[in-house]
Amino acid sequence: MKIQGNQFLSMERLQDQYLNAGRQQTETPGQSGASFQDILSGKTAGIRTEGEVKFSKHAANRLTDRNIELTTEQVKRLNMGAAKAGAKGINESLVIVDSLAFIVNVPNQTVITAMDQTETDENIFTNIDGAVII
Repeated sequence: MKIQGNQFLSMERLQDQYLNAGRQQTETPGQSGASFQDILSGKTAGIRTEGEVKFSKHAANRLTDRNIELTTEQVKRLNMGAAKAGAKGINESLVIVDSLAFIVNVPNQTVITAMDQTETDENIFTNIDGAVII
């Protein structure tokens, strides 16, 4: 079979066209100007230290909605309360710090919800298996 006019591509051209078409030249880590230490620090910046609670999106919204601002001392005491609950084998704990109440999922070290004394009209807390008053 004789192909005239070179209307068909060679195998190499087909490979380049289809296999390399989606590839773009990306910058290698050595070309970015950032050192390995800078990249590592950036990746580990979001990691919590052991024994430090995090706030769920719901809890963060509750703090904002209820105009609750925690001091560093209160956060430290909240962390201490969660640690004490964990030492006693509590899974879902009520941690009371001053006039603030927090429901903490102890295994995940996550504050599920937060309220101050004005929101606890009936002083009834459900779905907990322990309480810590700090």
